[in-house]
Amino acid sequence: DQRLIPLVATNVACFQEADDFEAHETRVCIHDSVTLDDQQRLHRHTPEQWLKSQDAMAELFFDLPDAVANTVQIAKRCGVELTLGSYFLPEYPVPEGMTLDELFRQYSHDGMSDRLKVAESYGRTLDELVYRERLDFEVDVILQMGFPGYFLIVADFIQWAKDHAIPVGPGRGSGAGSIVAWALKITDLDPIEHELLFERFLNPERVSMPDFDVDFCMDGRDRVIDYVAERYGRNSVSQIVTFGSMAAKAVVRDVTRVQGKPYGLGDRLAKLIPFEVGMTLDKAFEAESQLKELVENDDEVREVWDMAIKLEGLSRNRGKHAGGVVIAPGKLTDFTALLSAEDGSSLVTQLDKDDVEAAGLVKFDFLGLRTLTIIDWALGLIRGTQGQAPAIERIPMDDAKVFHLLCRGNTTAIFQLESRGMRDLIRRLKPNSFEDIVALVALFRPGPLQSGMVDDFINRKHGRAKVEYPHPDLEPILKNTYGVILYQEQVMQIAQVLANYSLGGADLLRRAMGKKKPEEMEKQRGLFLAGAVEKGFDQELASNIFDLMEKFAGYGFNKSHSAAYALVSYQTAWLKTHYPAPFMAAVMSSELDNTDKIVVFIEECREMKLDYKLPSVNEGEYMFTVNDRGQIVYGLGAIKGLGEGPVENIIAARNSGGPFKNLFDFCERTDPRKVNKRAIEALIRSGAF
Repeated sequence: DQRLIPLVATNVACFQEADDFEAHETRVCIHDSVTLDDQQRLHRHTPEQWLKSQDAMAELFFDLPDAVANTVQIAKRCGVELTLGSYFLPEYPVPEGMTLDELFRQYSHDGMSDRLKVAESYGRTLDELVYRERLDFEVDVILQMGFPGYFLIVADFIQWAKDHAIPVGPGRGSGAGSIVAWALKITDLDPIEHELLFERFLNPERVSMPDFDVDFCMDGRDRVIDYVAERYGRNSVSQIVTFGSMAAKAVVRDVTRVQGKPYGLGDRLAKLIPFEVGMTLDKAFEAESQLKELVENDDEVREVWDMAIKLEGLSRNRGKHAGGVVIAPGKLTDFTALLSAEDGSSLVTQLDKDDVEAAGLVKFDFLGLRTLTIIDWALGLIRGTQGQAPAIERIPMDDAKVFHLLCRGNTTAIFQLESRGMRDLIRRLKPNSFEDIVALVALFRPGPLQSGMVDDFINRKHGRAKVEYPHPDLEPILKNTYGVILYQEQVMQIAQVLANYSLGGADLLRRAMGKKKPEEMEKQRGLFLAGAVEKGFDQELASNIFDLMEKFAGYGFNKSHSAAYALVSYQTAWLKTHYPAPFMAAVMSSELDNTDKIVVFIEECREMKLDYKLPSVNEGEYMFTVNDRGQIVYGLGAIKGLGEGPVENIIAARNSGGPFKNLFDFCERTDPRKVNKRAIEALIRSGAF
């Protein structure tokens, strides 16, 4: 009765067509960093490993027709259904006797009550009716779209991070425009105060998943991901794969190398390819006459070029998405295949971020922001020397000293505002309100800088040009930006006021303007003009305003994102203004491995007339600190050639036996296996003795 396993005809396919073998071997050599003519290289593939047709397989196995037929039996036993267009949200635990929708509404209103009380405690009186109405509207939309669980999950892991002293950013992206997110403590900017729009984040007229990008302190991000895996099941949580592709310049260099051709040839070709986002070899061939001439007239160049064309865009390597995490409602393997991360530390999805979402899985972004770590360390240093630290979320947003610091261009180490170009823009703009910092973040981009929008904005702010509005009804929308359409949200509000668009419809208009699709734009123009005429506006005026909106929509920036990041910029500027020594010590601690940066920051300390102590084995800790006299004490971890292990041993010996008396005492009390000759020489050269 012994059953035999039937024979099956197979062919492991590694490339699509029979004549792709050479391209496949070239790709393998690029991956293995060897040349095609290397006699020692491993030949793992054959020219037969192309995706053979049914006829080709039948011909190959003509003497074993049953083996070919048996592949059908295997196919019959395989079945998978991919349901696209649906969302599979993880289940948020709900108390007995309540529904998820009821819990979401209750948490949102309880959170709003907390926000109103906090505002009242430091002198702000908010119109509760206005806030509750906006909250109810958003809650209804979120429930209608089926996303309450998503909001509650994000609020849950953010609250866990805060409860475990892991700093969380105030928000980023369009999510800062949601008052529900503010009530649930997902974001920290009041969207009504800053005129941020919910429809820029979630549009009831175009159903798509909400997407919160959450910034965490670099040191605590992995702990939050671990909490999520523990709470929702380690079989249900994974990070996401990313694939590095062979881009135009790189693939030309790689092909030149594996074909054994001179480095200079690949370098010359790569330098002729224009440096532009989205550049391809075909575009470069059409755009650069010199490149075209080389390819057409030089056989060696054409050989490289033809192979590079075949390989361009293929995956080069794989990695782990910087912050993307998926949470499934059950086992992840019911939704996506998994693979081991390259370092073997964890599993990641085989689908990349776009395909994961297409398959209906929900992506959460856990991003690490070094500035949050710096703020946290600075507050810790303040607490260590003064006993308590200020509540950074309650600092006054109209501090004249902060704006004086910014206007002088002293923005080294201030988040988003420290580059040379930004410094020049700040000196010209002279910000004197938080709204101006929001505008700075939005203005400092190639589009606005090249379009003349920045000059208009600055000249109008300082009275050198007249502030004009396309129509008096638009003054409330454009007043803060001096009549300039700077934010995407302003485009949406103009469509609402002039043409009676819903904000959801206005978001569709904003998207159409951004993508510049002619057919869609003509459709939207017709809707806009009809709505404007119906509201009593002149058609020619409405057409001119539509043209103006279309022009600025290409440069418009998401105000919700700009405002959230401007808040972090302001917080770092406030710390630098009022607690310069702890702030600069924290900044330098964040760059211990970067000597060039440390040099820049030490120079900044001199400019700020801050007192600092050079490296000292009797005072220094691993990171930069501030002593009781307000001096910055150099972090021993910033000394080249001295690692964390030797520094820990030095500090332990100092703590147990007091300050070191001399070099002999130091050598006697430290462990020579950790504090070796190399470490001692580094300490001597730095003056730490």
